[in-house]
Amino acid sequence: MSETAEKFTRITPVPAYQMVAEAIEREILSGRLRPGDPIGTEAELVRQFGVNRSTVREGIRLLEQGGMVHRDSSRRLAVGLPHYDRLATRASRALMLHQVSFRELWEATMALSLASIELAVDRATPEEIAALDANIAATEAAMDDPVTVATLDSEFHLLLEKCGRNRVLELAREPSNMLIYPTTNVAVRATEHGTRRLIEAHRMLVESLRRRDRELGRLWTRRHLDDWRKGFEKAGMDLDQPVDLVTGMV
Repeated sequence: MSETAEKFTRITPVPAYQMVAEAIEREILSGRLRPGDPIGTEAELVRQFGVNRSTVREGIRLLEQGGMVHRDSSRRLAVGLPHYDRLATRASRALMLHQVSFRELWEATMALSLASIELAVDRATPEEIAALDANIAATEAAMDDPVTVATLDSEFHLLLEKCGRNRVLELAREPSNMLIYPTTNVAVRATEHGTRRLIEAHRMLVESLRRRDRELGRLWTRRHLDDWRKGFEKAGMDLDQPVDLVTGMV
């Protein structure tokens, strides 16, 4: 009688403190608990979950790390707003674990950027446009430093997204933005006059905000992102290679 190949992996029990954290998080994400709402004292949570105090404390610690829960001035537990950067970092790691390719990153960035620029054109304030101008000036001053240029490029696009005042789009973009930085660094290094072309695109995107011109914004969004892809290819990179291989080079 031949042995049957194992089809299943061992089940790892979920720690009780993690179950506590996940139960509270579900209530928050469902909207039944809103930012600022109290979630009870540790003693009350011990009674409700039927676990010991150390288990509740460890579960609360996990939620506090992500910003889901905080303690008010009287040390009482209340619902907080998740830390934006922590959520994005976790999502960025997930993208890398799934070995997303540059092509996938570029396609998603194109779709989201076109949506973002249309909102930015409609909603940008003079103060926001001034901040974008200051970013361009800083990029010009750092033209011979690809690392700084890539950092300022990331900052430019974060500022541009905020002009649209759509938090769903901002949250959708943030995880991929963290993967864009190293690929921009590679593309700028590989392309002759790459930084000059990047600055020109940024100037024209800001001009589209001044003119309230959606078509101009869409045109230069496409040109800018096409330059990014072409620079990546000129660096000898395969569009279908996992982005995590690129992040390890920078």
